[in-house]
Amino acid sequence: MPASRRGSGSVTLPTGQTLAFHTRSSDADESLPHATKKTMADHLRKYESLFTLTPQRMRMIVEAFKDTLETGLAKYGEVVPMIPTYVFGWPSGKETGNFLAIDLGGTNLRVCLVTLEGEGKFEITQSKYRLSEEQKQEDGQRLFDFCAECLKAFVDTNIASGVITKDTVLPLGFTFSYPCSQDRIDHGELIRWTKGFGAPNTEGHDVVAMFRKSLSKHNVPAEIVALTCDTTGTLIASHYVNPKTRIACIFGTGCNAAYMERVGDIPKIANLNIDADAEIAINCEWGAFDSFVHENLPRTKYDAIIDEQSNKPGEQAFEVITTLGDDLSKPDRLDARLIVPDLQKLISGRYLGEILRLIICELIDDGVLFLGQNTYKLEIPYSFDTAFLSLMER
Repeated sequence: MPASRRGSGSVTLPTGQTLAFHTRSSDADESLPHATKKTMADHLRKYESLFTLTPQRMRMIVEAFKDTLETGLAKYGEVVPMIPTYVFGWPSGKETGNFLAIDLGGTNLRVCLVTLEGEGKFEITQSKYRLSEEQKQEDGQRLFDFCAECLKAFVDTNIASGVITKDTVLPLGFTFSYPCSQDRIDHGELIRWTKGFGAPNTEGHDVVAMFRKSLSKHNVPAEIVALTCDTTGTLIASHYVNPKTRIACIFGTGCNAAYMERVGDIPKIANLNIDADAEIAINCEWGAFDSFVHENLPRTKYDAIIDEQSNKPGEQAFEVITTLGDDLSKPDRLDARLIVPDLQKLISGRYLGEILRLIICELIDDGVLFLGQNTYKLEIPYSFDTAFLSLMER
C-alpha cells in the first residue's frame, strides 16, 4: 500500500492528549502527483465500473431474490424470514380516535400523537430525539427506559397544553424496526439487532415486555396494543390515506419491505388454521438477502471493509444455526451471532456515506484528492453522513 499522502493526522502524546498535525506541500514540489482531468476521469471510470450492474446480472439477482422470498414464506429459520405480523386486512379509512405511537428507528426516536379523523384524514403531533451511538450499545433495559422517559415528557407536555386529557390511558403502537419473532400482535422476541445497534440483554427477549416494564417504572399513561416495524406501519398508514397502496418499502438507515399476503400462500403457518383467504401483513426483513453465500450481490472491497469493521464482523458464512435445535416448526428465531444484513450493508443509509468516505480516503492516499489539505476528520469512521450524498446529488 503506498505511503499516505494525506496532509493531516493525529498522534497521542505521553500525556494522553491528542495532537493534530497538518502538512501542506509547496507548489514547487513536483514529486507528488497532481490530479489532471485525464487522471480523474480514469478514476471515475474505475469506480463507475465497480458500482455498475449489467442487465443480465440484474435479472439474475431478481430471480434469486424471488426464490429467497418464496422460501421464507414456506419455511421458518430462513435468512430472509418473511415474518407474519398478525396484522390482518386493510384499514377502511373510517377509523377515528387518538393514539400514541413511538418509533425506535436506527437514527432517531420519534414520539407521536395521532388523531384519526376518518375519510383518510388525520392530524399528527410529534417530537424527535436523536439516538447516540453510546445508547445503541448500552444495556437493553436502559434503552427502553430512555424511550419511556421521552414518551413521558411528550405526554406531560401535551396534557399541560390540553391536547391530551389528564388521567387518560391512550393506546400505544410500538414501532420497533428490527427483526422480531411474533405469535401475536402485542408480543415480539428480538431475533437480531441491525442498523448498528448492539444493546446487550435484548436479543431473544420479548421487547414489548421490556418496554412495558419501563413504562410502568416511569408511570407513563399508555398501554401497548401493537408491536410493528416501520415498514408494516408505513403500509397500513399509507393505505388509510390512499386505498391503492399495496406495498411499502423503507430506504433509510436500514432497508426493508412489507406487503399483504394471502394466508393460503404462506405454507409455514398452515398449522394455525387461519382462513386461507384472509390477508396478513408480511414483514420481509429482506436486508439479510445473500448474507451467507454471496452468490448474487456483487461486493466491492469497500463493502468487505465495512463488514469487517461492523459491530458484527465476519458473520456471513453460510452457517444457519437455530436456537431451537432441530425444531423448525416454531417462529423464526435464528442465532443472532450468525446473521448479518448483507443487502442492507450494500445499499442502506447507514452505510452509503461510509462507502464514499472509504473511497475518498483511497483517493487521498493515491494523491488524487485534497493534496496537502487538512483531512484528518475524514479519518474518522462514519464521519461522512449519508445525508451529505443526498445534498450533493441535489
